[in-house]
Order: sequence, then C-alpha cells, then structure tokens
Amino acid sequence: MFIGNYNDCSTYNRLEMKNVDQNILPWLEDIIDENNCRIERKEWKSKYNNYVVYDYEPFCTEGFEINIIITSRENSYLNFIKYLYDEKVNTIEYLNNCITI
Repeated sequence: MFIGNYNDCSTYNRLEMKNVDQNILPWLEDIIDENNCRIERKEWKSKYNNYVVYDYEPFCTEGFEINIIITSRENSYLNFIKYLYDEKVNTIEYLNNCITI
C-alpha cells in the first residue's frame, strides 16, 4: 500500500495547442497559471524539419512553431482556456483585417 503524495496521470485532463503565436504566449501562460492548470510540455518544433524539436526557446525562433500541452484536474478549466485563446486570436485577426481595409 502506497501512502504519500503522488501524481496520478489518469486523473488529469489534457489540452494540446499547436502553433501558438509567440506574441500571445506570455498572455497564455498567465491565463494557464490563473486557472489552476499547468504546462506539462512546451516545445519549439521546426516547420521545415520534423526531427528538430527543442524544449527551450531556440536562439532564432524564425521557422519554428510553439506547441504546448496543458493539464488540469478539471476539464472545464481547459475548455475556458481554449475559449479565451480562440477569442483572442479571432479578435486579433479581425483587427488586422480592419487595418488592411
């Protein structure tokens, strides 16, 4: 019998976000922290070579996409983070379209 503190991965829900905009990343990290979630993995993956993946920000981030995996005990937190992220991206796209008109 195990007595103590341990993390049971089966009790966590996961959300994978691919190609996160680098300009939005600090905001997203704050939102994740505020909503009782944590970043399990953050990686910079090359857009040109599938074998090049860093778990830290490379010297030159040009040509890389940022992928993160977020975990939480409650799926509702993950859904809320996804909603906030989608709304922010849509708002930025809308404003950029307004500028080009």
